[in-house]
Amino acid sequence: MTPDDLLTAAVRAAEAGGRVIVESFGEVRRGDAKAPGDYVTAVDHASEDAVRESLARDAPGVAFFGEEQGGTRAAVGWIVDPLDGTANFLHAFPAVGVSVALVEDGVPTVGVVHAPLLGSTWTARTGAGAWRDGRRLSVSERAPGEAICGTGFPFKAKARLPEYLAMFEACFRRFEDLRRPGAASLDLAWVAEGVFDGFFELGLGVWDVAAGALLIREAGGVVTDWAGGDRAWLESGDILAGAGGVHAVLAELAADALRGVGDRARQEARQEE
Repeated sequence: MTPDDLLTAAVRAAEAGGRVIVESFGEVRRGDAKAPGDYVTAVDHASEDAVRESLARDAPGVAFFGEEQGGTRAAVGWIVDPLDGTANFLHAFPAVGVSVALVEDGVPTVGVVHAPLLGSTWTARTGAGAWRDGRRLSVSERAPGEAICGTGFPFKAKARLPEYLAMFEACFRRFEDLRRPGAASLDLAWVAEGVFDGFFELGLGVWDVAAGALLIREAGGVVTDWAGGDRAWLESGDILAGAGGVHAVLAELAADALRGVGDRARQEARQEE
């Protein structure tokens, strides 16, 4: 299959999952807790089934791995979040997405983020740019002092709150403002579009970030982990993303946050000796 064929397959699959979400929106108010603040519903599973079936039809033989039902992680394979923002969905807040990415040897090469309740679809493939509904995207050119950055609270990694809170405070002081919509795939798509100027979070899943990160890179932005690594973010979920100038500030602040938490931990250890 050509890269364009794979992108078309990803779009069709994301739209198939999106139709499942639209049909149930506002009707489902309770889910099962996988962990505190982390929910799954029958709609998550149904959307994943729809995405999987669509990809199997349009891109047969490619490995599939979904957030809810797993699958196979392969050198080349689909990584899918069938309903990003389940807590939003349960509260009838329409900031939810379907994320479909093709990852090859640890690098996303095709990415689609579909927001079925907002009527938007963002797409990218390596070397072909990032697009929303037929319009080519580029990251913002705002100065850091005028920037608004998205973020997400690390509810799955509360032991890392000291790092996150240090970063949050530093960003709140440095940038114009922060936003927390609650669906990382959409946050990243909005960075690619220039709506947000940057994004930071800790401990996300590979399905949360794979498609959105490709969108940002193809829109001219930068994606790294908190230590500045080019690829580790995909598995760690510790991600910094944004336009070049904003990303540079995020990287500086993250380094300070990590260093400060480490220094405090060492000081406390010495005091306990």
